[in-house]
Amino acid sequence: MQTPSIKIALADDHVLLRNALASLINTFGNCEVIHQCGTGRELVAHIDAGHIPDVVILDLNMPDMDGYEAANWLQQHHPGVNVLMLTMYDSELSLIRLLQAGVKGFLKKDIHPDELKFAIQSVVQSGYYYSNHTTGKLVNLFRSGPDGATGLQKAMLTDQELEFLKLACSDLTYKEIAQQMGLNPRSVDNLRDQLFVKLDVKSRVGLAMVAMRHGIAIL
Repeated sequence: MQTPSIKIALADDHVLLRNALASLINTFGNCEVIHQCGTGRELVAHIDAGHIPDVVILDLNMPDMDGYEAANWLQQHHPGVNVLMLTMYDSELSLIRLLQAGVKGFLKKDIHPDELKFAIQSVVQSGYYYSNHTTGKLVNLFRSGPDGATGLQKAMLTDQELEFLKLACSDLTYKEIAQQMGLNPRSVDNLRDQLFVKLDVKSRVGLAMVAMRHGIAIL
């Protein structure tokens, strides 16, 4: 009896990379790329039309609904779909943020074909795929630092903190950020000061650098 093929959807705004990835995956024998998308929004449209894959491979940085937003949508509407994220951001902060969005594994864009095949099979069979490198990063989250706090405690940001961090990378004033977030200016000041401590930075520029380094905002 023939094993059913694993249906895969790709979402990446880099056409050449996406096409090459699809061609490679289709050589794996038991895998079939059922659609390719350039944005998260396009992926959602395909799935809403009833074309539901077993595995979605998402690029983190895409226009019009990025990988994080697409993973969140999948977690809410199709939690049975396994999400693998293509990302160059592998800091503890970015990993925790993506795990919260339901991502089941992480892939570097220079991944070896054999490892890509293993990652797809692993996430279908066991529900997750973590390389040795990623596993080491996650283990570090549970180690306490000199101040007694674990990396996990420092890496956990609330939705409100993430929204502020993104807006802090724009040219909006703090007053305008407060208006956009529906907060009073004092609350935004408190939010900023909390992030200064949590992320160990001293200025808005420092916040922007952290956001860029962890893939939270792209300038």
